Amino acid sequence: MSKKAIGFIPLRKGSKGIPGKNKKKLLGSPLFTWVLTEALFSDLDEVYIFTDDDEIIGYVNQNFSWSKKVKTFKRDASNATDTASTESAMLEFCTESKVSFEIFCLLQATSPMTKSTDINLALKKLRSENYDSLLSVVKTHRFTWSKNGESLNYDYRNRPRRQDFDGLLIENGAIYCTTQEALMNSRNRLSGKIGTIEMVEESLSEIDSETDWSIIEQLLISKFKTKKSLGRINYLILDVDGVFTDGKVSFSKDGELSKVFDMRDGMGLEILRQHQVEIIVMTSENSEVVAQRMKKLKIENTFLGVKDKFSFLHKVCEEKAISFENLAYIGDDVNDLSNMLRAAWSFCPANATKAIKYHADIILKNDSANGAIREACEFIINYNLRFNDL
Repeated sequence: MSKKAIGFIPLRKGSKGIPGKNKKKLLGSPLFTWVLTEALFSDLDEVYIFTDDDEIIGYVNQNFSWSKKVKTFKRDASNATDTASTESAMLEFCTESKVSFEIFCLLQATSPMTKSTDINLALKKLRSENYDSLLSVVKTHRFTWSKNGESLNYDYRNRPRRQDFDGLLIENGAIYCTTQEALMNSRNRLSGKIGTIEMVEESLSEIDSETDWSIIEQLLISKFKTKKSLGRINYLILDVDGVFTDGKVSFSKDGELSKVFDMRDGMGLEILRQHQVEIIVMTSENSEVVAQRMKKLKIENTFLGVKDKFSFLHKVCEEKAISFENLAYIGDDVNDLSNMLRAAWSFCPANATKAIKYHADIILKNDSANGAIREACEFIINYNLRFNDL
């Protein structure tokens, strides 16, 4: 039987480099949710968010309730200062939570390039090769020097070619795994027999400054776009406000009154379903008006109140065995961006926000609530014709 492995993501409310860093949205999703999402779809048995920030605890409890693996635990404010060490947070959690485990996996929110496959590799290696602890590293082919002008890892008089140079392993700060025994005895994330796993070179970047943030954001965008592959579109996922509607809503003192929908969009989706394309609606608003409209359109897969669309789409794709190469997505604002980057085809209405227009595969000619969805449906039907005889 495999030893119980828990993931541990320590977060602080305060941050001097980037105020509110952990909650700041990276491609539309809070920074900490990138590593949390990967952890939830890894082989970890449980994942703990350990923080002094009540807002983060509330966000996790509300938006990740679909997963039994994620749990929150309140961090003592005295152990969440600028001078508090990660080890002190780890030991506080172990002492106060009383959670039983055999393997402790420290994951850093400032390393959003971490993937579930990296976590799984670390767990597998720790278990199978009898290490006491393990860390993630990146191989770099940079030549290093001392302050005294001495070459440290190569002979400058006989400079090797890159392909002939073994390189240097550098700690990237993303993943640290240790056994319970090693952690409690050493009171350190690393001790005893130490192993390593290699991660991709891009993961060497950690977010500690605004410059780091911009670099990571561009790396993620590039990675998503280069990984795209195209197949038949079997699923169309749509946002609501700014896609089905013009983004406006009328309110009274009793709450939401109405939204405006385009009847032509409804007909377009009905025709699209007749061409064996499943429709999924995902919106951050918990609107009865939207619920009734989707019921009228007979869209059964309607998900309301989804604030963290990135993680929720991952869940939907896992449950329905959806490949991103068979998925199209229509969005209009930054909370759709990460999903639009992952989908094989991304569309946006002509009146979408500038950031979305910049990254969408197709900017539709029509505005939202004015034929944009119908236009996308017609594109998908014509596009799918090429796959009919395959």
